[in-house]
Amino acid sequence: MELWQLDATDLAHLIRTGRASAREAVISVLARVDAVNPKLNAIVRRLDDEALAAADAADAARARGEALGPLHGVPVTTKVNVDQRGLPNDNGVPAFRDVIAQHDAPVVANLRAAGAIIVGRTNTPSFSMRGFTNNKLHGRTLNPRDRAITPGGSSGGAGACSASGMGPIAHGNDIAGSVRVPAYCCGTVGLRVSLGRIPAFNPSAAAARPIGAQLMSVQGPLTRTIRDCRLALAAMARGDDRDTRWVPAPLVGPPPSRPLRVALVPEVPGGFTHPAQAEAVRVAGRHLAAAGYAVEEILPPDIAAIVACWHAIGSNDVFRALGPAIEQHGDAETITSYREWMAIYPPTDGNAALDALMQRDGHLQRWLTFMRDCPLVIMPTMCDLPPPQDQDLTAEGQARLLDSLRAGLVAAVLGLPALQVPVGSHGALRTGVQILAPRFREDLTLDAGTVIEAAEGVVVPVDPAW
Repeated sequence: MELWQLDATDLAHLIRTGRASAREAVISVLARVDAVNPKLNAIVRRLDDEALAAADAADAARARGEALGPLHGVPVTTKVNVDQRGLPNDNGVPAFRDVIAQHDAPVVANLRAAGAIIVGRTNTPSFSMRGFTNNKLHGRTLNPRDRAITPGGSSGGAGACSASGMGPIAHGNDIAGSVRVPAYCCGTVGLRVSLGRIPAFNPSAAAARPIGAQLMSVQGPLTRTIRDCRLALAAMARGDDRDTRWVPAPLVGPPPSRPLRVALVPEVPGGFTHPAQAEAVRVAGRHLAAAGYAVEEILPPDIAAIVACWHAIGSNDVFRALGPAIEQHGDAETITSYREWMAIYPPTDGNAALDALMQRDGHLQRWLTFMRDCPLVIMPTMCDLPPPQDQDLTAEGQARLLDSLRAGLVAAVLGLPALQVPVGSHGALRTGVQILAPRFREDLTLDAGTVIEAAEGVVVPVDPAW
């Protein structure tokens, strides 16, 4: 087996024990990039020289007997919308191609501190606000399972990268599903963390983010295995006192009462749920029931109202700040998608945003009460199958996409962790579910994900299907 085929856990062990070198690992992953990235365009800035130099430094550190981080020598990727010193934070926008970061964002610094070696930067849609990873600066990213289907967004480059073996851990971020949706579309694992779990700011930012983005946007990993997701979480979650929302919460909470109750939500209220996605939820429930979880179909509170809450905050706060920049600097597709979105959920006024922020607290309180007795909730990751490329460029297509995304908005509004896990398949694509848990209980989602993974099989890298 080639080194690029291994997950981060095995690769780190080989490097730590001297059975492989960091340089060999980087060379193997870069060879895989040579083989598949020309077809996928997932990595849009290669860092070969820097990565090989970092690998040599990592091998020298091991030879000197220095303490090694948990990701020592492991190749990873970062998304082009976070600061990485000496490189553009362009967010897929030509006007920002010369915005060079002077410092690493905390999540990048944390990966380096854990010993990871960054081999490249992954693609995102312009302004990171579409479910389709295409922009005028870097071009289109394709899904290795089906080029006609989106790899997801906004971390679509990360999704295609991890699915095809161009590094076992890919960094992404998520405000409405942008980690979970690419992991779902590409058939991998993706973790949206609790609000405050991973430091989430860019040192280069000239102003604070809108309050809606502060409350709903988080950083997180995309991987092929659950254990790599756990490993990446531990590395990324290291604290940074400059982050106003970071919380020094333990990575493992107190043992829950057993049997641990699980609420299944196969059909998400408020719109269409594809039968294959509903069945994936029920299959996940059967896997967990076989492992001793107490599983039942039961509806948590306020789902439709929480979805409406996301759009009230998004239209009146997030897009209030972002919209003018999209109109000025966005490419034609991004502007069209934005306008179609605003036509469906038009902005109203600041009072609506304030009301939604107030309602958010009530929704969270009711969910946390529900989760005292039923700590896990399993829903589809998206309510529909992964959409074809550019579905959002018509009124009908955008409406269908936003309807499908409603499953992903719940965790975003409430600040809860949610783990996307592949369950079953639909043709060349994987169906998938997300596992939600109380705040800072990522460990419960990962434990349940491990059970599902054991039944479904570990995801292995795929070659582009053309």
